[in-house]
Amino acid sequence: MTQIAKAEVFVTCPGRNFVTVKITTGDGVTGVGDATLNGRELAVASYLKDHLCPQLIGRDPAQIEDIWQSFYKGAYWRRGPVTMTAIGAIDMALWDIKGKVAGLPLYQLLGGASRQGVMVYCHATGHSIDELIDDYAKHQEQGFKAIRVQAQVPGMEGSYGIAHQPGEAYEPAIKGQRPDEQLWSNEKYLDFAPKIFDAIRNKFGFNEHLLHDVHHRLSPIEAARLGQSIEDYRLFWMEDPTPAENQEAFRLIRQHTVTPIATGEVLNSIWDCKTLIEEQLIDYIRTTMTHAGGITHMRRIADFAAMYQIRTGSHGPSDLSPICMGAALHFDLWVPNFGVQEYMGYSEQMLEVFPHSWSYHNGYMHPGEQPGLGVEFDEKLAAKYPYQSALLPIARLEDGTVWNW
Repeated sequence: MTQIAKAEVFVTCPGRNFVTVKITTGDGVTGVGDATLNGRELAVASYLKDHLCPQLIGRDPAQIEDIWQSFYKGAYWRRGPVTMTAIGAIDMALWDIKGKVAGLPLYQLLGGASRQGVMVYCHATGHSIDELIDDYAKHQEQGFKAIRVQAQVPGMEGSYGIAHQPGEAYEPAIKGQRPDEQLWSNEKYLDFAPKIFDAIRNKFGFNEHLLHDVHHRLSPIEAARLGQSIEDYRLFWMEDPTPAENQEAFRLIRQHTVTPIATGEVLNSIWDCKTLIEEQLIDYIRTTMTHAGGITHMRRIADFAAMYQIRTGSHGPSDLSPICMGAALHFDLWVPNFGVQEYMGYSEQMLEVFPHSWSYHNGYMHPGEQPGLGVEFDEKLAAKYPYQSALLPIARLEDGTVWNW
């Protein structure tokens, strides 16, 4: 294989911002990776353009492990979302190249399929419980076996996970130079949340896996109270019940409830989830290809989790590009301790920029059999959609205190 001849970074906004890395070898083989960090896209693009991409020129693209270690250890400043997202994008692109050279889809390079399809979960939302029930029914008709449910807390317009209009996809980032500020109340949420699950189970029964995202908003003891109060509804998981910077906080939640716990979408390395996994404080680890150092590092996290019977449940919102989704599906098809994969879907506009080979059928997805990741990048079309500043919201309590969004 020839050396790396070119490493480029593209920022495009076909409805929302995506950052894409494209690596080209001397004999013309290309690989793509996703470097999107919602609300901080340009920081990652700069890190790639100014620091990592120049170092790739002349390297052997087959030396994925050595390149990963060089960028992780060589910078001295390790971990963090910007660094790990940049490394993750390059790692994906190099695996894409390796698959194309070998003539094999990524999952075959990893060791072959461990299952026939990847169970994915969708998002059902509503400004009221009645709206949520209607949206849930639509996803049920589409064959989803696992459905995440979020409903607006009465009196709280800043409830997480609610689409702006019924039928629309949820998009948290707001275009502009200043973040949107949203009011929040833990007390109102804790009183309301069990009613969501009671309504869904009474209407639809227990046929589908039911998931819910707390989105880091509760204290550990509040999360314990929530988990205990909803045990009868048999949730597949309660996601991000409290901020995970303090991993030991999950020990208190675990002591009080048997509701399964998932966390990890904002974690960037195996060190960020070491205690959570080692002490079996969670049931699902939600780290992503893009933000946790790519395929190379995700394998380490998943293998470590498998030792403790913890399964994967990778973050998969539409603010990670279709490239990340393609890589995740290959990983999911292979990884022995798979749990579920989040899938929010993409607009037609987005998928035109990122042609893909994956497929969905009756609750399950498959990455396809194209060599590499099975996702391409249309540079010319992407150029028609320039970057637009968009920021994630800030949550404030009713007294004005900045809170965890």
